[in-house]
Amino acid sequence: MSDNCATCGEFNLERFEGETFTVQYSGAETTVAGLSGRRCGGCDEVFFDDESARRYAAAGDDLILNERMRQSRNIRRIRRKLGLTQAAAARLTGGGHNAFSRYERGEATPLPAVVNLLHLLDRHPELLKDLV
Repeated sequence: MSDNCATCGEFNLERFEGETFTVQYSGAETTVAGLSGRRCGGCDEVFFDDESARRYAAAGDDLILNERMRQSRNIRRIRRKLGLTQAAAARLTGGGHNAFSRYERGEATPLPAVVNLLHLLDRHPELLKDLV
């Protein structure tokens, strides 16, 4: 590892050991303890050691996967509440014929516009008649 900060260029990297960091994603968070690496005294940027970087990234990946599964369950619940087949929901939102199957399995993330429309219809299902 270089002796200067990759962010600000300072030559002031200090070793740290065993610190706890918080990882956040989409309103959820988790902590990862026992991380080590170097911190810039100039800009406070952190550069993890390889093992710490792997653990920190894995914690973030878990948060993303959990959010994707939460969202997929919610999409399925709303679609069923509206009485739509996956194909009909895909037509309504402009997606391909397999789009909702992939959303509901957590294999694909829908565009924010699709999620927003579903949330709106979840709160106001009577609006569905105006869209179909």
